[in-house]
Amino acid sequence: MLTSNHVAPPSYPSLRTVAELLKPITWFPPMWAFACGVVASGVSFEGRWWLLLLGMVLAGPLVCATSQAVNDWFDRHVDAINEPLRPIPSGRMPGAWGLYVAIGWTLLSLLVSLALGVWGFVATVVGLALAWAYSAPPLRLKLNGWWGNAACGLCYEGLAWFTGSAVMLGGAMPSMASITLALLYSFGAHGIMTLNDFKSIEGDQRTGVRSLPVQLGAGRAARVACWMMALPQVVVVALLVSWGHPAYALGVAAVLIAQIVLMRRLLRDPRGLAPWYNGTGITLYVSGMMISAFALRAV
Repeated sequence: MLTSNHVAPPSYPSLRTVAELLKPITWFPPMWAFACGVVASGVSFEGRWWLLLLGMVLAGPLVCATSQAVNDWFDRHVDAINEPLRPIPSGRMPGAWGLYVAIGWTLLSLLVSLALGVWGFVATVVGLALAWAYSAPPLRLKLNGWWGNAACGLCYEGLAWFTGSAVMLGGAMPSMASITLALLYSFGAHGIMTLNDFKSIEGDQRTGVRSLPVQLGAGRAARVACWMMALPQVVVVALLVSWGHPAYALGVAAVLIAQIVLMRRLLRDPRGLAPWYNGTGITLYVSGMMISAFALRAV
């Protein structure tokens, strides 16, 4: 018999706990990248708004949310050290419900992707495969920060951008210019993923996750992240100039300069200021993505 000092653990999670597991705050980057791809396609939105909206839902609340659920399930032991109040280690997501949500959201994502045609379905399959490979054994790409962050950057930015363009083009292959920009911004997202790893250094060290902050130390990892974010944008500026879009190149250069100013402050205290930079510098980074997408639309 339970006393007043004990509360029976829940047999299933609340909707609020499920929403917390799916982490809505993380949905923005792939949704934004999909929108960038839509803009870069140059296709009119007239009569196609539903493609934009459905694609953004697929990129964020479905595929990205699935990746969060998968990651939290297979990281539950790490989170018990780093963030014990998360849904699974706290017990608010009881039993294997974290895994059930991950599987259910995977199937739902595949079902919805059928409405976006062949490219939408194929891109969803690739994105989900990367999400599971990142977190789940036997691959568990996140065990090495170089590979894991590359998978995340490609999935969050490049794949979403490519899909947005391909869907708007009716399944046709996006231009090489669009694919090039998508890959460059994916490369830069590797640095963004590295900054996200600063919050979990202790747990990563104790559980064998070799994130870049663990491998290189906080200072060196922060410098590598900054270079990886900045260099692709330098290339974007150069490409936009060579493609005859100096005004758009100037816009990307302006947001890059602003990022460099913020990076100088970040490097003074990477562990303490990484969350601050994620809320400021990353906003500038994704602004440059949209500027470059509009440059392609202007062709």
